[in-house]
Amino acid sequence: MKAYDIEVQRLKSMKHDKGLIEVDIDALVMTRSVRDDASGVTCLRLPVEHARTLLILLKQQFAELDKLQPRSRRSGRC
Repeated sequence: MKAYDIEVQRLKSMKHDKGLIEVDIDALVMTRSVRDDASGVTCLRLPVEHARTLLILLKQQFAELDKLQPRSRRSGRC
C-alpha cells in the first residue's frame, strides 16, 4: 500500500447524498516515502482556518441529515 501526504489548499464545497458526505477541495497530493519509524499511513494536512471551516460545514451537513430523519430515529448528536 502506498502512503501519501495530502495538503488541503482550499475547501470548495460540501454536500451529502445517499449517506455520503462529499467534500470538494483543491489539494496537493505527494507520494510519501516509507521510513523505518513510520508505517505506510497517509497523512492529511490542512491549515487551522480550513479545519475550523470544515468542522462548521460538517456540523451543518449533520444537522441537515438529522432533519431528514423521522423524530423517532434521530440520534443525540450535537
